[in-house]
Parts: sequence; structure tokens; C-alpha cells
Amino acid sequence: MKKSITALFLLTIFSIIGCEKSVNNKGEMKMTVTSTGIVNGQIDNKYGKHGDQFNENGMPSYSLPFKIENAPEGTVTYAIMLEDKDAFPVSGGFSWIHWTAANITKTEVMENESVKAIDFIQGVNSWTSMQGGSQSKEASSFYGGMAPPDAPHVYELHVYALDTTLDLENGFNMNDMYKKMDGHVLAEYTLKGTYKN
Repeated sequence: MKKSITALFLLTIFSIIGCEKSVNNKGEMKMTVTSTGIVNGQIDNKYGKHGDQFNENGMPSYSLPFKIENAPEGTVTYAIMLEDKDAFPVSGGFSWIHWTAANITKTEVMENESVKAIDFIQGVNSWTSMQGGSQSKEASSFYGGMAPPDAPHVYELHVYALDTTLDLENGFNMNDMYKKMDGHVLAEYTLKGTYKN
């Protein structure tokens, strides 16, 4: 009874002060993801076409940082997917994949880590010729930044806490990552931000 009253009191205090963190049905804090590259819902210019770092094919390559908090007990690795659903009408009818990565064992990935990552693996993005782009699979197995051609787009960073390490190698396809994750997702979080055209 005393624990229930204390929990209720804490929940009330969180709601009064506008705490953005939420709890699950066990009273535990839910996993959250934040990024210093997204301020007031806007993604900083340097993470896309208005930045100043590009690969040899002109793809924006300065990757977005993110931090994971309150991952559930039993988390072994994290997997991510950064997508642009607003690309559907301008990309031939599909969501544009900007970044996939797996077997991340830390809770904070710093900005621009994609270009030098050796402690996690990365899959191909939609800049590859396999998915309608113009560059090789090898060159596309990194972060490929935002480049909305028609209007500001909303980008979604999906982060998954997993109870295992995925049997994948650099250059994996997004669908293979999701197949390997099936049955191993302990928690997930989607962080959104808008990038100007």
C-alpha cells in the first residue's frame, strides 16, 4: 500500500512538472531516445544536403548523433533505421532509407560516427543503385543524409533494444535486419525531426 501511494505520488509529480519520460505497466521508465542534432523538432543543417560533408558521390555523410536511456533489462544490442516516409510521392513509391545499423552495444552514438564506425555494422541505404540511387552498395553502407527535393520532410529514427546480437555483416539489407530481429525486440522508440528542403 505504501509503495502504491509513493508510485502514485511520483507519477503525479512527473505529470505536473511536464516530465517527458513515461513509465510502463510495471512502473519502470520506458526507453527513450534523444539527439542533440534535433532542436525543437528541427534537424540541424549539417546532417543533410545543407551541410558541408559529402561522400565521393555527393551523398551527405555527416551522421546524426543519438542517445538511448532506460533500455530494458536484458538488452544486449541496439539496431536502428532512419527513414523518410515523406519521400513516398517523390521517390517512385517507397520510403527512403537513410541509415541502418545493428549490433550497437553502447547507449550513445556520437555525430559523424558512421564514416569511421568499427564497433557496429551498417546496412545499405536508398542511395544505392539497388534501390533506385546511383552509387554502389559498398558506398551506400553508411549514413546517407537528408536531401528532401520538394518540401520539408519528417525523418524517423527507429531504435530497437534487442536481447541478442544479429547475425549480419556490413552491407546488409533492411529487410534482413528486420527478419533477424523478429522475436528479439525488448523495446522500441521512434524519434522524429524535420529537415528543410
